[in-house]
Amino acid sequence: MVAASLIAKRAGGAVGGIFAAFPAVFLAALLTMRFDYGSRELVAHSIDLSQGALIGMAINVACAAAAGYLCTSKGWKKGLTLSVGGWLLVSFTISYVLFSL
Repeated sequence: MVAASLIAKRAGGAVGGIFAAFPAVFLAALLTMRFDYGSRELVAHSIDLSQGALIGMAINVACAAAAGYLCTSKGWKKGLTLSVGGWLLVSFTISYVLFSL
């Protein structure tokens, strides 16, 4: 959270907000995995989680950009609906592609 605050101070709240939720969610997932896996399995699953987190973060950045644009051009209700709908569509599509391989 300190890093997100420093990023927000330097680059602004919009950029800092992108990084604000990521550490808490990612660390909580890592800590939860520790209860389910031993040391060797934990490393392999942590790598998988990290790769998924990078993809998820990219999708979240795109959704935030879409929400910013769509809310100003179409109004906040329609903008949020379209951006969250796009986020769901992209997320499910990428999940389907990754898990069907």
